[in-house]
Amino acid sequence: MILTVTPNVALDVTYRVDRLVPGAAHRVREVAERAGGKGVNVARILHALGHDTVALGFVGDAAAAAVADDLDRAGLAHRLIPVAGPTRRSVTVVAGDGEATMFSEPGPPVPAPSWRALEALLAGSLPEAAALVVSGSLPPGADDDACARLVRLAAAHRVPVLVDAVGAALLGAAEAGADVVKPNASELVATTGRADVAAAAEALRRRGARAVVASRGAAGMTAFTPEGCWHAAPPARLVGNPTGSGDAAAAALVAGAVAGAPWPDRLRDAVALSAAAVLQPTAGSVDLAQARRLRPQVVVEDHHGAGLDR
Repeated sequence: MILTVTPNVALDVTYRVDRLVPGAAHRVREVAERAGGKGVNVARILHALGHDTVALGFVGDAAAAAVADDLDRAGLAHRLIPVAGPTRRSVTVVAGDGEATMFSEPGPPVPAPSWRALEALLAGSLPEAAALVVSGSLPPGADDDACARLVRLAAAHRVPVLVDAVGAALLGAAEAGADVVKPNASELVATTGRADVAAAAEALRRRGARAVVASRGAAGMTAFTPEGCWHAAPPARLVGNPTGSGDAAAAALVAGAVAGAPWPDRLRDAVALSAAAVLQPTAGSVDLAQARRLRPQVVVEDHHGAGLDR
């Protein structure tokens, strides 16, 4: 079983329009709405890959039933803690050319007793877990140590943990000894204040993170690990909705860790799944047939630039 924690569960709303023109009125051609947030999206993709998952997190009480119903329909086990206030919405507008524009609300504050309830739920679930994913933004007012506490709980049960976060939450996860942290390249540099991705990754590893995987959008991703450094890139730039691509990559990385796959294979899977997710209209979905087609075309290079063709 793989656990996912989404501190800020969302209702993901996707609008499809012919063109997005600032200042203009738009007629929406298609609307899709589903339970979301980064950890929920990771759970969806892990479920599609055949893994048992349990999604943990907070949800605004105004839409808690709707979120739970959507997860039930998807066959996703969940243990969500309702908190006062509206569930945040994440609205993505996808134009006809595939360009996506995203608007993400902050979400409801989570009081300290609710955090303690989440930590208790997690502690009770970790003995049965193969891995933990903590992914997404923290709700308003969360203290800087919130993410680190979840990582330390996993470490106490010897459960590997992947964290996809930014800012103080990312630094705290590294210091708590997260096995993998997965920011995008710009977040990594901004969080650490270093001049480039390699220096920023080294800074996080010195803080305690075992491995750092930096997403580089259409250019792929780079992994800085104890075993070495690798970069993986898709065969071509794909047009579509990129909002769930990082969640697909996180799912592949944690699945590879559970399977004990070597890092080049984990990266190859992560880039293939990420690229296949771009081709889907909504975050949290992936075309596994497309991922299998793309996987052999992913170029993986070691830190000396040598191709790895396996």
